[in-house]
Amino acid sequence: MEDYVRVLRPKLPDSEKLTINLGFVDLGHIDLMVRDGFYANRADFIRTAVRNQIERQGEAVKQSVSRKRLQLGLSYYSRQTLEAARDAGMPIDIQVLGLASIALDVTPDLARAAIASVEVLGAFQASPAVKAALADRIT
Repeated sequence: MEDYVRVLRPKLPDSEKLTINLGFVDLGHIDLMVRDGFYANRADFIRTAVRNQIERQGEAVKQSVSRKRLQLGLSYYSRQTLEAARDAGMPIDIQVLGLASIALDVTPDLARAAIASVEVLGAFQASPAVKAALADRIT
């Protein structure tokens, strides 16, 4: 029965691991707030702090997103979408705040023909070969 299961699009992770270095006193403050029940764990504290800062600077962030014409959230580029852009002679400028993902069946040649530039604030997922082919177009 497993022979009949076909993955149409691999499930993408909804977050990316980030490693940071903190001073011992800052870390102690976080641990104190976790121990006293303000946060479930260190990661919960850090996610909350990041969201609070984004909200605090919300208006400036909105203006910057608008000015730079960034797409927010998840942007998925399928082979068919890129083939259409290539065939129309209109290469795509990928400008994303969030996650930009290129389908695994996209070849390096197709990516170079269909993608003019890549600017991703967040995470960019593509095969190593496609990333290498676009290296001179990624900012």
